[in-house]
Amino acid sequence: MTAFEPKSIRSYSQEDVQQILQLAIASHAENIDREFSYQELVEIASELEISPDTLQLAERDWQAQQSEVQRRQVFNLYRRGRFKKRLGNYTIINAFFILVNLISGGGVSWALYILLFCSFLVGLDIWNTFQTQGEDYEKAFQRWNRKHQIKQTINSVLNRCFKALQT
Repeated sequence: MTAFEPKSIRSYSQEDVQQILQLAIASHAENIDREFSYQELVEIASELEISPDTLQLAERDWQAQQSEVQRRQVFNLYRRGRFKKRLGNYTIINAFFILVNLISGGGVSWALYILLFCSFLVGLDIWNTFQTQGEDYEKAFQRWNRKHQIKQTINSVLNRCFKALQT
């Protein structure tokens, strides 16, 4: 650019700014695994003219999001464990019916229909277990989350009662 050319005004969307700053912070840190202290976070925010109150609200929102992500991971592990148990049950039941069919008739005849029906059920179970988006997943997660929170509340109340009885 020469001295006579007008300088173009650069503008960025909020998403662009976030990505650019994220890259700058990542490249500024010598070690990728480096963690920033809360004070460093406050200093960065103040340089960007972000108030401490806004930073605290953002941090609280971030912690809530992280908690939600962790609860969903636990829920997904729970669903996979439940699926493995049901798959084991399907396998045992089908093996039993095939064995009975082989012993009684010398071949696999009627047990094949049970096997096909159970295979259909396993397919549906696979779909429901590994589908992690959509309205059905959200309903199942919310139902599990409510049950989980109720269990935690009951456990904490019982623990307090037992501690009170011990003293």
